[in-house]
Amino acid sequence: MKWAWAWVLGCVLMGPGLSEAASSRTQYVGVVNLNEASAAELDLLPGVGEKAAQRILEHRKKRPFGRVEELVRVKGFGKKKFLKLRAHLALSGPTTLKVEKVPVPPSPGREGLATNP
Repeated sequence: MKWAWAWVLGCVLMGPGLSEAASSRTQYVGVVNLNEASAAELDLLPGVGEKAAQRILEHRKKRPFGRVEELVRVKGFGKKKFLKLRAHLALSGPTTLKVEKVPVPPSPGREGLATNP
């Protein structure tokens, strides 16, 4: 019986946070200039952390990027990761990348899928 109360209390305490997380997704809008972005701006890229941002900066000091595809020369950035980031990479212009939480519309129920005979 005690475990049931603990479960109910846990659901009540965690419920709002879980439902909010499930009802939104992260959207990346804009680009990061590989040749001018700061470590903090590079860190905004999906899947890029502080260490990876530092490796990009170190690579850039030796030789500026001539093409965005050169990112694969930086340790930790393979072809697969590059393809995920490509739409958010630039070599000129300002860094405009923004991370936004976008609400996910509810999926239609079974009644929305029913067809009339």
